[in-house]
Amino acid sequence: MNATPAVEAPRALDWNVAVGTAVRLMKPGPEVPRAEAERAVRSLRRFSVEAESHVREQTGLGLDLPIVEGDVVDRPNWVRGAAFGLSELTTAALSTVDSSALPGGDLLGQISARSAGVQAGVVLAYLGGKVLGQFDPYGESGVEGQRGRLLLVAPNVVAAQQSLGVPADDFLMWVCLHESTHRLQFNSVPWLREHFAAGLGELLSQMEGGTAELLSRLPNVVREARTARRADSSPGVLGVLELLQSPEQRAALDRIIAISTLLEGHADHVMDAVGPQVVPSVGTIRRRFTERRNGGGLLDRILRSLLGVDAKIRQYAQGAAFTDHVVDRIGMSGFNAVWAHPDNLPTRAEITDPAAWIRRVHG
Repeated sequence: MNATPAVEAPRALDWNVAVGTAVRLMKPGPEVPRAEAERAVRSLRRFSVEAESHVREQTGLGLDLPIVEGDVVDRPNWVRGAAFGLSELTTAALSTVDSSALPGGDLLGQISARSAGVQAGVVLAYLGGKVLGQFDPYGESGVEGQRGRLLLVAPNVVAAQQSLGVPADDFLMWVCLHESTHRLQFNSVPWLREHFAAGLGELLSQMEGGTAELLSRLPNVVREARTARRADSSPGVLGVLELLQSPEQRAALDRIIAISTLLEGHADHVMDAVGPQVVPSVGTIRRRFTERRNGGGLLDRILRSLLGVDAKIRQYAQGAAFTDHVVDRIGMSGFNAVWAHPDNLPTRAEITDPAAWIRRVHG
């Protein structure tokens, strides 16, 4: 069978412009004494190793893999790492689809590479002041047996810890538990990285028809949104975007949302399951951090909604509830069937109905 030809992104984005824009717009991190900053960096490196050991014991995943320190970075270097990872992800996703299946030439597709880079930079600048850590499965670790980069954003971790008023070592370990779980997910499941990229490629290939087709569906969207509002179940920004999509686009998006929700929820479940053993103040941290996730001023809440951050917060809760239910019913070894084959991944509907996933996979 002939290999699918690699293609360039139909809407080019200048990542150098994105990085430059983000670095210019970002606010500086908190001012802390040099000794305290150096201690935070050392602790994050150490905890990134210790945390993964705890995660392996809890999940039974990746017991034979090497463990390496995470990369502790400042805000500008997080932006550079995130931009590189996004560029690699986009390239990997587009390499899985035929160029003839991709959209092109509509109004959105005519945005210049530089303008698109500026817009991406604005988003990265906002997130660069929020992100505590990130595992980038498409970055280069430089270590044999490890794929991807674990980035820990020291100024953001310190700022969050100080604003929450919780013990520093406890909070740093707690953050490392979550991000180390993501690193273990991708490194212990050999097909996961390529499967995620293929799912994104499928979503991109379904983005057909362009702006005119989307606008033609707008009247129906308005009617559905009004019905939802009368029923006190407003769909929110993500819901409106889904209403604008064709059934094929929704199906492709559902698959991406399902796997993202699983990965985030599993990480939240693990960090809270391991937490009581190694993070004495885990209860206080979880309560205050949840309040922080849901808080913020009006402008911050609007930006979070527009950028999809609020939707991501819901992913944590839904994915954690799915994982909690499955582990409670059939144990962690039963839950780990999700990693055995792509067909075992829960659908978006099963994320909110974990009993249905158990019946389908375990009989």
